[in-house]
Amino acid sequence: MAGYATGMEGVDMNHVPNLPGYGFRRKQKQFHKPQTFQMVNGVRVEQQEGVTFERPKFVKVAKAMDTRRHGATGKSIHSEEYPDHHAHRDATSHPAWDAFDRHVLRFYGWFQEAVVETNLENYRVRHCAILYYLEDDTCHVTEKKMDNSGIPQGQLIRRHRFPGPDGGYLGWADLQVGNVLNIYGRAIQLCDCDGFTRQFYETQGMDQMPGEPLEQDAFMKTMMKEDGPKGLPKTAERLYREVALGGGHINTDMQQFLEWDRKVCRFYAIMDDLSMPQFERRPFQLLFFLADDTVEIREQYPLNCGRDSFPIFYRRNKLPRGPAALHGPLDQPKGKDTYVRAEDFGVGQPVQLLGYNFFVYDADEFTRQYFSEELGTQLDPRTDVRLPERAVPRPPTPKYTGYGSWEDSMGSVHSLMPKPPKRDMVKLYEQDGKVLRFTAQFHGSKVEDQDRLFVINFHLFDDTVSIHEPPQRNMGIVTGRYLEKGIHVNQITGQIFKDTDLRPGSIVKVYNREFEIVDMDEYTRKHVEEGGNIRTYDLAAVLEKIREGMRQQYPLVRDIFRRFDADKDGVITQKEFKEALNKWGFQPTTEEVLVLMRHFDVRQDGQISYNEFCDVLLDEDYTQHMLKTKPPLVQDFDPAYAERAQARAEERDETEKVRKAARAVGDVIYKQSQKFFRLFKEFSHITHHQTVTCAQIHKALLENGNEFDPEDIRRTVMYVLPGVNPDKVPYVDFLKAMVTSFHDLAQLAEGALRDAWWATARPLHRSELSVGGRRIYT
Repeated sequence: MAGYATGMEGVDMNHVPNLPGYGFRRKQKQFHKPQTFQMVNGVRVEQQEGVTFERPKFVKVAKAMDTRRHGATGKSIHSEEYPDHHAHRDATSHPAWDAFDRHVLRFYGWFQEAVVETNLENYRVRHCAILYYLEDDTCHVTEKKMDNSGIPQGQLIRRHRFPGPDGGYLGWADLQVGNVLNIYGRAIQLCDCDGFTRQFYETQGMDQMPGEPLEQDAFMKTMMKEDGPKGLPKTAERLYREVALGGGHINTDMQQFLEWDRKVCRFYAIMDDLSMPQFERRPFQLLFFLADDTVEIREQYPLNCGRDSFPIFYRRNKLPRGPAALHGPLDQPKGKDTYVRAEDFGVGQPVQLLGYNFFVYDADEFTRQYFSEELGTQLDPRTDVRLPERAVPRPPTPKYTGYGSWEDSMGSVHSLMPKPPKRDMVKLYEQDGKVLRFTAQFHGSKVEDQDRLFVINFHLFDDTVSIHEPPQRNMGIVTGRYLEKGIHVNQITGQIFKDTDLRPGSIVKVYNREFEIVDMDEYTRKHVEEGGNIRTYDLAAVLEKIREGMRQQYPLVRDIFRRFDADKDGVITQKEFKEALNKWGFQPTTEEVLVLMRHFDVRQDGQISYNEFCDVLLDEDYTQHMLKTKPPLVQDFDPAYAERAQARAEERDETEKVRKAARAVGDVIYKQSQKFFRLFKEFSHITHHQTVTCAQIHKALLENGNEFDPEDIRRTVMYVLPGVNPDKVPYVDFLKAMVTSFHDLAQLAEGALRDAWWATARPLHRSELSVGGRRIYT
C-alpha cells in the first residue's frame, strides 16, 4: 500500500481523464466542515474554492524598516521576554489588490487583417496597445481611433483574464517584447513597452528586449509620402529658370487665395445724399477682400432712419473704376487694371464707386497694419464727420388757465398720462405756518377806488396767494375776501407768484387787476431782510423741555439713546442730534444744534457717547452737596467744536461706506467660490507681477460681471490690507484676506475703519488736540 502511494505521487493529474474510477482521493490537512452555502442576490448558491471563486492573490513586499528606537539603555524587559518572531523577515505578504493597485504594464504591438473589399491592398496593419493589470491579472486591448477610418476602433478586447498559451490564464511572465501574443484567433506581435514596464521586469530579473519599429502597410506608407516634402522647394532662381525655358506658369490667383483667404480690409465711409428733399449723411462700410480683390459695400442704418433694412448696397464682386455702365456679351473684357485695387482707398480721401462719391474717414486696425507692412503706406488718422446736432426748439409752455392747481395742470403738459403731483414735504415741514403779508392798493384806479386797501397773503409752504380787503367805516363797499387762496399767475411776469414779486413799490397783476405794493408787516420785513425768518429759541428752556420730555416718554435712558442713535453705532453725531430735535418740534439752526450738542459732549470730541448722554440727562445718585444742579448751558458758539463735529460726522459716514463696500465685495468673493479662482486667473492674465492696482482689481471684477465704484474698491483694499500701497496690492493676500475677514465685517473695528477712512478721504487739514487725555483728529 505504501508502494502504491509512492507510485501515485509522480502521476500528473492533468493527463488523467475526469471519469469515474480514474480519480484519487486527496489527502486532507483540515477536517472542519467547510462553509459553502452563500446568499447571492437573494438566491442560495453553493460556492467552492476553485469552482466558483479563487483564493485571494498575495505578493511579497519588502518590509519597512523598524521605526522603534531603543536608545542607549538597550532593549526593555518586555522585548526580551516577548521577542518579535517576524523581525528577521525581509519581506511580508500583501494582497495583490493593495500592493499592485493602479500598476499597469503597457505593451505596443500590431496585427494583420485581411482585406478583400479592394484590389489596392491585400492586408491592413493595425496598431494596438495591450494593458496588463497586475492587481487582478486582467488585460484589455485598445486601438487608437482614426478619423474617417471606416472600421471599428477603440477597445478591441474588453478587460478580463486572457487564456494562457499552456492552459490556465495569461500571466505577466508570458508577455515578452518580440514574442507573438495569440488571443482569440489574432496574432499580435509585441514590438515595444513603456518605461514602467521595463523597470518592473528588471526588478523581477527578466529584462525586455529592445523595442522594434511598428510595421507599416501600403496605405500608411502612402500617407507618410504625401505628408512629406513635395518635390524641390520653390525658389526665385528656380522660377527664373523655368520661365526662361518656357515653363514655370504659377497660378497667381490660387496663390493669392491661399495666402489672403478670410482677410478683409474694412473702411468706414459716408455719402452725402443730395437727391432727397432733406439733406442726409449716410454711413457705409467698404469691404475689400484680399483673397480675390472683390468689393462689398454695406450701409449702416442709424436708429429711426425710416429706411428699409437692406444693408447690402453692392453685393460682393469685382468693382470697375468710374461710373457704373451696362456691358453686353459682345463688349471686350476688361483687364485687371480697370478694377478697383486696395491702393485706391485712403483715409481722408474721396473715392468714386458706381457713380457715387464716398468719403473714407476711418479704417480698422487690420487695414492699417496691412497698408503699413505690405504696401508701405501709413493711413491718416480718423476724420470727424459727425454733423452738429440739430437744435430742436422746445414748444412754449401753455399759459395757466386757472382751473385746478398749477402742478396738476403742468402734469398734463409733461405727460400724456398725468400723475398726481408730489408735494414737497421738506418745504411743507420747514415753512409750515409762515405767511408773508403785504398792503396794496389799485394801480391807476378810478377816483372812488383810490382809498381802498388790500392785504396780499403769500403762504411760503405751498406758494399760494390770497387777497382780502379789511373793512373800513363809511366805505359803502362790501369788504372781505377778494381773491380765494390758490396758486395764481402774475400776468406781468407770466409765471406763478413768487415771494420776490411782492416788494414795496412793485406792481403785480392778477385777473386783469393791477395792484401796487405799499407796505408790509414787521414779520415780513424781517424775513426779507434776513433772508428768511429765523426762529430764536431759549436754548436753556429747550434743553430742560427735552430732558423732561424724554423722561416722561421713555422710562429707560437706554431706550432714549437708541431712539437718538439712528445707525446703532454707539454714538450720536451732529446729524442724528438735529433729527432728534426736529422730532420734538424744534427747528434750530446749525449753530444752535452745536451749542446743545457741546453741552452733552463732555469730552468735546465731536460726538456724544452713551455715558455722556446719561450724565447730562440723569441726576447723580449720591451727591456731597444739597440741591446740586446741573452745570449751566454755555450758549457761545465754538467754531473749533463745529469742525470736530463735522469731522466726526464725515468719519461715521465713511465708516458706513467702508462697511457696505467691504460687505458687497465680500459677497462676490466669499459666497461665490468660483469667482475666487476666476479672479485669480484674471489677475494672472492682467499682469505677470504679484501685485495689481485698485484700477486693475476694478477691471477684473467688471470682466466677471460685477460692477463696483472704483472708490469702493479702494476702501475695501485699505480695510482688509491696512497700510498697503493702493498701486501695489498683492492680489493673493487680498483674496485671502477677503475670505478670512468676511464674517468679521459685521463687527468692524473702529480703528481699522478710521485708518481706511483717512487713507481714502480727500486730503484735509489734520491737527491733534488732547481733551480728557484722549487724542482727537480734526
